[in-house]
Amino acid sequence: MAKAPKNKDDLPITPLSHPRIASTGKTGSWRTFRPVANLEKCTKCRICWVFCPEGCIELDADNSPKINYDYCKGCGVCANECPLKLIIMKREEET
Repeated sequence: MAKAPKNKDDLPITPLSHPRIASTGKTGSWRTFRPVANLEKCTKCRICWVFCPEGCIELDADNSPKINYDYCKGCGVCANECPLKLIIMKREEET
């Protein structure tokens, strides 16, 4: 089995592994659902970062994911792809 890259710079540059923040401006204001991550249990697998279609998930210096809510549209792809189901979708008014 292949070893996982240690950080995002070790990943190949492809559209799926090097996401970019939305180019059309801040779009998070019309979101109905917000992804909320349990970072205490996160294994830093970066799957949420790879699959986010808007590139709204950024990685901190220690590769912990951080959701940029200014651009997040609340699509739920990150929650669906998280192998440990540590990201849940909550209604905006609940957060």
